[in-house]
Amino acid sequence: MSASALLLTAGFAGLVASGVPFAIAIGIVVVLVLTVADIEPAFLAQQLVAGSQSFSLLAIPLFMLAGELMTAGGLSQRLVNVASVLVRHRTGGLAMVTVLAALVFSAISGSAPATTAAIGAILIPAMVKAGYDKPFAAAIAVSAGVLGPLIPPSIAFVIWGIVAEQSISKLFLSGIVPGFAIAAGLLGICYVHARRNGVPKQDRARWPEMREAFARGKWALLSPLVVLGGIYGGIFTPTEAAGMSCIYAVVIGLLVERQMSLADLPEIILRSVRISAIVTGIIAVSAGFGVLIAQEQIATGFANWLASNVSEKWIALAGLNIAFFLLAAVLDEIAIMVILGPMLIAIASRFGVDPIHFGAIIVTNVAIGMAAPPIGYCLFIGMAISGLSLTRIARAIWPQIAIMLVVLFLTTYVPSFALIFVPGR
Repeated sequence: MSASALLLTAGFAGLVASGVPFAIAIGIVVVLVLTVADIEPAFLAQQLVAGSQSFSLLAIPLFMLAGELMTAGGLSQRLVNVASVLVRHRTGGLAMVTVLAALVFSAISGSAPATTAAIGAILIPAMVKAGYDKPFAAAIAVSAGVLGPLIPPSIAFVIWGIVAEQSISKLFLSGIVPGFAIAAGLLGICYVHARRNGVPKQDRARWPEMREAFARGKWALLSPLVVLGGIYGGIFTPTEAAGMSCIYAVVIGLLVERQMSLADLPEIILRSVRISAIVTGIIAVSAGFGVLIAQEQIATGFANWLASNVSEKWIALAGLNIAFFLLAAVLDEIAIMVILGPMLIAIASRFGVDPIHFGAIIVTNVAIGMAAPPIGYCLFIGMAISGLSLTRIARAIWPQIAIMLVVLFLTTYVPSFALIFVPGR
């Protein structure tokens, strides 16, 4: 192994293990490789610019901003109210409200952290007040939040589409069945938990209350239809759809719901910029890292080694899923997709895995990683809202993780499970 390859693998792993932030660790490694290999330093600057100039990449900050705008404009509360009048009277009804509200909000924000924060802030306290165990309330909000990467439009699918150079619209469609399957499993867990623990049912909503909830929630319910209808109707691209969702959220928040003012916009924009800057920074510096990985043929070499030592595709996919699950539980999911993307794509190609199907496998793994202990992003949001320790939420979330792993198994080994809505597959 050359000195450059050693720095790109062991050197990067060492920096991350020592606690250096991903973007900085990647930058340090790239600079060291440029020095060792005597490559022109301007290479780094060129790759930083190239890595952050993809038109599709613009969808990420726009979808994050749309989620913030809709939360501030009161649309997330409207979604909760609609879900509540539908199922709150059933066994586990209020917990089911969390899952259903998250399902719809995911189609607005495309982000797991945004979904967990918007829905959890409203429903974790409400569930505790209604008699649910607090760790379970936090765990169900966290696990419902991970629908964000699977239900279109999805930021994770946008990133993978850029990395793998695949159709983002088709990738969106591949997440529908896995996302709804996880939601169905979570609804079942809500029912079993409430029945086992004797959580009291709430009163059934009367027709006037239902009519009012749907009337006041119509703008929130229309948002996913506007965004997804525009994408699949050929009216605009996923990136343009992200911009339209922001415009929609501003108009509804300012002029219809009137729960947001012009004075609120700078702070809302700043919150989304903080999160977007982290994501974009990782992707930008990873562009140079990816070029050097390709130059050293590390990804191709590993794929060839795996193909020489593993003859069965199902074994290779099982190994990838196990490795990805373990990595996603301790590392940043976006960084894993960007950094390991070339290697993962080479392996998938070597074993003849459909690239859209493989994208569904990867993003399902990413979704699970968002809720998996010890560092899933959504876990920390659940901790902040509930005031509980990581250990208490982690103990309560394993049944939900088990459901997600079953869906991952189906996504991996039954291609039609993920590709049923994808044209030409």
